[in-house]
Amino acid sequence: MGQLETTRDRFLGGALDVIQPRTGYRAGMDAVLLGASIRAEAGQQVLDVGCGVGTAGLCLASRVPGAQVTGIELQPELHALATQNAENNGLADRVAFVCGDVRTKGRVLPARRFDHVISNPPYIAETSGRRSETRHADLSKREREVTLAEWVEAMLYWVKERGNISIIHRADRLHEIIDLLVPRVGDIRVCPVWPKQGRNANRVLVQGRREARAGLTLAPGITVRDDHDAITPEMEAIQRDGRGLVF
Repeated sequence: MGQLETTRDRFLGGALDVIQPRTGYRAGMDAVLLGASIRAEAGQQVLDVGCGVGTAGLCLASRVPGAQVTGIELQPELHALATQNAENNGLADRVAFVCGDVRTKGRVLPARRFDHVISNPPYIAETSGRRSETRHADLSKREREVTLAEWVEAMLYWVKERGNISIIHRADRLHEIIDLLVPRVGDIRVCPVWPKQGRNANRVLVQGRREARAGLTLAPGITVRDDHDAITPEMEAIQRDGRGLVF
């Protein structure tokens, strides 16, 4: 593959400068919401599985001073951009990226190391939809090499006992995610993402705690745009001001 053509995009009201591919899969609202939803504290270790150019982890590190973030990315081109993004934003002392395959688990990172393991996995099943225009986009969007079950298994491998797992995914695959988490993960909380009031949720944030016994909670969710197609104040606070998402 030749060198990727890239763009520079601003996140968190311009506080974060991210270089990413011009075409194919591009970080956006999902990565920002995922980073905003993690209740990490200073000194805790966070792992972003399939981190792309690092946007979710960088958003989190920007919001939580002292949090230590690691990202795993299969594609060398995206891994290189993630590393550059950490350096460009002055976060390289707390944010680092590893190039590796989640299926190899222990050969990439040791087990039970992280307080939080987060991910925005490829959201299209291998047998669904059309192929993307480039290989890197197809790998990012489609379960071409790693199934959702393998993805969740890797997250469970790396999270500490009583540690937290967080996933953002398509709403129509929520049942699969729940089936893969239970019974090893409890205290599961689901936050629907409504594109507009009165519309069906198109994304869900799912969080749970390894070895917890509590059941499932369905949160009110977050609405992205109002009836006039303007960004809602809650979403504006997350996207522009770098606020956390509590649900």
